[in-house]
Amino acid sequence: MSLAEGAAAAQLARRRRAAQVAADLLDLTKPKVQTLLLLITVFSMYVAGSPSPLLVLATCLGGFLSAGAAGAFNHVLDRDIDRLMRRTANRPLPSGRISVPVALAFASALALLSVLELSLLVNPLAAALSFAGLLAYVLLYTVVLKRRTPQNIVWGGVAGAVPPLVGFAAVKGAVTPLAFLLFLIVFFWTPPHFWSLSLLMREEYARAGVPMLPVVRGERETRRQILLYTVLLYAITQLPFCAGAMGPLYLAGSMVLGGLFIVGAWRLHRAPEDRWRRRAIGLYLYSLAYLALLFGTMVVDLRV
Repeated sequence: MSLAEGAAAAQLARRRRAAQVAADLLDLTKPKVQTLLLLITVFSMYVAGSPSPLLVLATCLGGFLSAGAAGAFNHVLDRDIDRLMRRTANRPLPSGRISVPVALAFASALALLSVLELSLLVNPLAAALSFAGLLAYVLLYTVVLKRRTPQNIVWGGVAGAVPPLVGFAAVKGAVTPLAFLLFLIVFFWTPPHFWSLSLLMREEYARAGVPMLPVVRGERETRRQILLYTVLLYAITQLPFCAGAMGPLYLAGSMVLGGLFIVGAWRLHRAPEDRWRRRAIGLYLYSLAYLALLFGTMVVDLRV
């Protein structure tokens, strides 16, 4: 190999390494998880009022930075668990591609940037709520609850339910009763959504020593709890209409979407042993579409 060829090969290797590091840092922010959170933030802003495109963009940027910081801190704190689970063993930290100091510095920088960006371009209340959501995910869920109780997802759901509060704070500069109702919807949506997935990962959680509900209480009890929380969620989603904040279009949409959710949860609850896994996957995927469609229905209802 000539000197020129060697230099070119070294430069190519550096570029590939830089691209891998960039991809791994992005992976630390959990971008797939963020997609639905940001969508709910945007829908909540349009439920709250008529925000400008620049305000929506600024709020989403701050939300991305904050949620990304929370995800990166979670990667650091859960790296020992991730090594033991097939789904997560190739993440940047357990695989050794990113070091703990680099991940901590990256997470801290994102957290600081999120607070500054939201405070300067949106408002201090939105920044404070977003940072509270970060702390709830990192401290309440990851540090305190995840390894101690099968109710970790229930109370840890506080973190995931913050986006509607941030959206309202960005548009109105306050958290209204309607914002709190949206918070409750996301809060009660979280258990059936996540438990549907955790059913499929019971063996991996057990191997890692994480007391998820299917590990501690078993698959049958988890399926029962999913059904109970889905029925409770249906009741909560009727409150915006009962409070006079939403009209008949939302009522019809929430009833149809919620009814389908209950049917799916009932089918999972009653499924024979050779079918429940497929129904759990279906319910998990439906729950993703459900939340987006429900919040989208709110926006349409207020504009027709």
